Amino acid sequence: MSVELTFLGGAGTVTGSKYLLERDGYRLLVDCGLFQGFKALRLKNWGPLPVDPRSIKAVLLTHAHIDHSGYLPLLVKNGFAGPVYCTAATADLCEILLPDAGYLQERDAEFANRHGFSKHKPALPLFSEEDAHIALRRLKPVPFDTQQSVGGATFHMRRAGHILGAAAIELTWGHTKIVFSGDLGRYGDPMMEDPDPITRADYLLVESTYGDRLHGRSDAAQALADTIETTVGRGGTVVVPAFAVGRAQMVLYYLERLKALGRLANVPIFLDSPMAQDASDIYCRRHEDHRLTAAECRRAFAVAHYIRSVDESKALTANPMPKVIISASGMATGGRVLHHLKRYAPDARHTILFVGFQAGGTRGAAMIAGADSIKIHGEYIPVRAQVRNLEMMSAHADAGELMRWLREFHAPPRNTFIVHGEPAAADALRHRIEEELQWSCIVAEHGEKVLL
Repeated sequence: MSVELTFLGGAGTVTGSKYLLERDGYRLLVDCGLFQGFKALRLKNWGPLPVDPRSIKAVLLTHAHIDHSGYLPLLVKNGFAGPVYCTAATADLCEILLPDAGYLQERDAEFANRHGFSKHKPALPLFSEEDAHIALRRLKPVPFDTQQSVGGATFHMRRAGHILGAAAIELTWGHTKIVFSGDLGRYGDPMMEDPDPITRADYLLVESTYGDRLHGRSDAAQALADTIETTVGRGGTVVVPAFAVGRAQMVLYYLERLKALGRLANVPIFLDSPMAQDASDIYCRRHEDHRLTAAECRRAFAVAHYIRSVDESKALTANPMPKVIISASGMATGGRVLHHLKRYAPDARHTILFVGFQAGGTRGAAMIAGADSIKIHGEYIPVRAQVRNLEMMSAHADAGELMRWLREFHAPPRNTFIVHGEPAAADALRHRIEEELQWSCIVAEHGEKVLL
């Protein structure tokens, strides 16, 4: 009996990862993410799934980032009632990420209604904070490297690096072994372990976020210090839009190391993201899932002043003192960082510093591309601040590291599907795999069905 694979997301784009597997009427979903970026993609979140959520028996999550987990509240709201398997750290992070996403949806809808800038009357949240809490009841944590059974299939979670709890999934159904890379991390990352090698698959789905580029050999700490010192020297503030899980902790780690070396001595650092603060606590509790000791964690995350209340955040925005503000979201798609951008982007003394991938259609991508203005809360904000992106701080493997992971396979898969990448990056990785490894390889298309 063949396994049917349908690409419901994460094909032709870096967001919305959802891969449906079906065999003999039994349906599994690997990842359950929200689309982000271009409006045409975001609108897909509002449309119905091509399959009834009630027909899906279980979900397997590679990791907690919203583009891999954020559709879960809707899936459950629309009738899914099965287990959601993930690692323990992924479950911990989902417990803060998903309710926060629901809260932001509700707050943004309320803000739009109050100020009248939405085309929808009334503007509605995609899902609520309560929807997220209900979805969390479905989570079922499983350990790394231990065989698990679901329906007629078995699976293992293998460490993928990237962020806390991130996994590549090896799934065997009948006589067919399918590997999902999830998002692969960096080799030699100072916080996360290297991705585990996987040596065999009949079929492989591999991410391609950075399939067309290398991160370069520049020293991340040096680049970070130079940017901050230059900005502060001209009386400016550095605003760092950072993902609350992963990048915020990495930035804090580098800043603590720099201060320990005597750099940035008089530069105050603020972490204005309650979710990032909660995520940092989880990193400290789960130090067995990364390279840092508990003491190193505590020291790194104590480098910043924590801003929790809205009033504190507003006061920080208004404070003219040169400083560093780390705030979510990482692609400037929502959250408190938008208020900081409204204040600091119009002034050339300041710097907007991105530290990771910016999906097409996001404010982050627009600013990096040199946009003269960005739209926030219904108004256009001029961008006169310096804009930089330290791609070497990304949590994603670059093209060379993706190829390094692929070379661990002892034999070519029957077919390799390139997913989770924008078209140019996905096709560049396809070309390298075909040329260097001589594997059968295709770029997956949204909605495509294949028999395995």
